[in-house]
Amino acid sequence: MRRRSNEDLRYEVEDRLPGPVALGLGVQLAAMGINGVVLIPTIVFQAGGAEDLVLWAVFATVLSCGVASMLQGVRAGRIGAGYALPHVSSAIFIAVCAEALIQGGPGLLASLVVISALAQAAFSARLSLLHRVLTPVVTGTVVMLLPVTVMPILFGMINELPPGAPVPAAPLSAGVTIIAILAVALRTKGTLRLWAPAIGIVAGSLVGAAFGIYDTGRVADAEWIGVPAGGLPALDIGFGPAFWALLPAFLFVALVGTTKSVAVAVAAQRVSWRRPRAVDFRAVQRTVAAEGAGNLLAGLAGTMPSTPNGNAVAAIEVTGVAARRVGVAAGLVFFVLAFVPKALALILAIPDAVVAASIAVIMATLFTVGMREVARSIGSNPRNGLIAGVSFWTGLAFEFDLIFPAYFAELAGGLLSNGLTTGGLVALLLTGLTTRRKRRLRGTLDMAELPRIREFIQAFSARHGLAAVLDRLEAASEEALLTLLQSREEAEAAGDRPDGGRRELLLTASEEDDEAVVEFRVGAADSDELNLQDRLAWLEADTREADVEQEISLRLLRHLASSVRHQQFHDVDILTLRVSAVPERDSE
Repeated sequence: MRRRSNEDLRYEVEDRLPGPVALGLGVQLAAMGINGVVLIPTIVFQAGGAEDLVLWAVFATVLSCGVASMLQGVRAGRIGAGYALPHVSSAIFIAVCAEALIQGGPGLLASLVVISALAQAAFSARLSLLHRVLTPVVTGTVVMLLPVTVMPILFGMINELPPGAPVPAAPLSAGVTIIAILAVALRTKGTLRLWAPAIGIVAGSLVGAAFGIYDTGRVADAEWIGVPAGGLPALDIGFGPAFWALLPAFLFVALVGTTKSVAVAVAAQRVSWRRPRAVDFRAVQRTVAAEGAGNLLAGLAGTMPSTPNGNAVAAIEVTGVAARRVGVAAGLVFFVLAFVPKALALILAIPDAVVAASIAVIMATLFTVGMREVARSIGSNPRNGLIAGVSFWTGLAFEFDLIFPAYFAELAGGLLSNGLTTGGLVALLLTGLTTRRKRRLRGTLDMAELPRIREFIQAFSARHGLAAVLDRLEAASEEALLTLLQSREEAEAAGDRPDGGRRELLLTASEEDDEAVVEFRVGAADSDELNLQDRLAWLEADTREADVEQEISLRLLRHLASSVRHQQFHDVDILTLRVSAVPERDSE
């Protein structure tokens, strides 16, 4: 299957965007997220009976989101995606954070957030162990559920009006915002299209100001520079009953949050390049690592966790700009806003209807990003359609309390009332149930292992009645071994790792729908070697001179295998072949 190119993208991830444009788009991203960054901790601390700490929580949240956003953009070693992924408050932590404040106060909350941040760091380091369940159908379904969980809040905000405001103020300001964004995004090209969200927000705010619902008093009363009263809480290290009662819920929500972050990171890569390429799971690992680092800071500061903002992915679709400098700029804006209450008030004064309308347009686009990810996964396995459908509608039903609300609404502190959590959990469970037991062979990445591999393949084929694909499977496995070995030798010759890294090989084989699935797991080379899946996809398009021997191996592999998937992690490379009697020649 040939993957669709993104010709409308004006700036790729590594393109050098002009400073003023990067700053302007960064302000847009910050403006789209600032309301949630402020609103969610406000709700949590008020619900948890800590009203006196609300201002400090907002300050700490904006600050930690700014640091995490910059980490995602600049990529410091193995921390940071290297993509434009600004952070916002994590809505899935609302219930457990409020319960922690009720049961143990800010100290207990800080301890549990720190533990969950460390858990996310562990998930990042060993993300390759979760690759079987964090599949495209899981991540795509989670992305589809993001708008489902947010849209009710947005629609409620659209209808909110300050006391004494005229009734038409909200619908008119929201309607002007939506019309302006759609008109600019759909009818214009070039630089003007980059400013579609900002133009819509300004237009809606002007209408709101005409009706008197732009809160100028908030701006006038705010100080120019300052830090709110409060301070770093003392961590509760007593580990009492409340800690142990809430720890499992925090760890589970951290896993769900990691799943959501993986989905956002994968979606960001899908829309950030003109030429389609395989997902770089090393960047996904760095995304989760940066999220953990940001949440560690948030926990030590006594506020709730943050997460990469899915709106940023949809904003790329609208503006055509994926440069990571935009994410860094958004982080800088958050960082500055934390210390400038006057500037923060200028954004917070925007009418709720305008903010909600602008985000609603972006979230509608994000839904289609998740749909494309799920559709791509259905092509390789029809069962994925059933998993996605059941998970999505389960999440939708629980979000709106449509399934036995008397039993589930308060279960686990209301954890299952969040559609993203419930739908993501169902997708994970169903994917785990469809993972079949596999035969294994351990060895080293060396052509001397070929006789053992042939014996292993022959025994596997005989056991599963796959004689029809035996010849093709043996040939494909041999070419895969040769291709991996050549790629590793290239990395060694380039000097990235003189010792070549670890050469352990784990070969697994399973049967799915009369099709053989063979997986090669080898120690990562810690180099920037090109993804083999991309090499296959680009083979015909490339006119450059290439190594003849390797090109022959790649062409043979493409011919023999129905599909090829190469997942690169920091600790392991995973090459998965699907082989049927009649190849489909699909590199996705």
